[in-house]
Amino acid sequence: MQHIFSDTTLLITHYNRSGSLERLLTSFRNLDCQFAAIVVSDDGSKPEHLDKVVGLKDRFTFELVTTPVNRGLGNNINKGQAAVKSPYTLYVQEDFDPSEIFPEHFEDALEFMREDPQLDIIRFYAYFAYPNLKPFKKGFSEMVYSFWDMSHLKFYYYSDHPHLRRSNFLEKFGKYPEGVNINLSEYRMAISFLSKKGKGLFYNEFTTLFDQKNSAQEPSTLDRPNWKLSKNPVIQLSRLVYLRYRWLKNTLDLALMK
Repeated sequence: MQHIFSDTTLLITHYNRSGSLERLLTSFRNLDCQFAAIVVSDDGSKPEHLDKVVGLKDRFTFELVTTPVNRGLGNNINKGQAAVKSPYTLYVQEDFDPSEIFPEHFEDALEFMREDPQLDIIRFYAYFAYPNLKPFKKGFSEMVYSFWDMSHLKFYYYSDHPHLRRSNFLEKFGKYPEGVNINLSEYRMAISFLSKKGKGLFYNEFTTLFDQKNSAQEPSTLDRPNWKLSKNPVIQLSRLVYLRYRWLKNTLDLALMK
């Protein structure tokens, strides 16, 4: 079944994982998803990967946006988004892969965006559910930020994981911070999103629309500490103290930005 998204650009950020990019583009083709355009924003990949990306243009039609040196994810998203000309953007990093059920739910998400001009983002994937969700429809919920919720996860209303957004997103919420690490860049965008009263939806079955695939040949470029899973009482207590500190710090950051 053909799925034509004539008002949406697929924006893919890429760095040194040309095999993953090829898999992602192939998956969308196999699902018969057709977008207004595809933009691949490369972050100064090594020559062997960049050469392969250039070669992929012979099989897939996309605009390639490059930079001579690695400038970080923030810059990569900024320059990629600047190349988008359609009203909506589907943002996906190259190591994700859409599932067979993605197109039908993406069509629902686009319908919601078109109907409600207040919606800024619709999230399709996460490592954890957003802490406060209000049932919406068709398997989606509205994310609700609550000052009184003590979970530090509430501040990550915005996430860099696959999502649909309006293409004027950076005009409303500001450009991604550049020259900082990935986690800090995402966090600052999340705080900016909350401070400017962004509104979004979250897909309830958030691990079913995309798979994150990191092979041994092209592993993730982001290292995550495993101390979160430790059962050691001292580490657990330390983590609890740290999370309370994070809640207070994030609350102050948000208050100061307002």
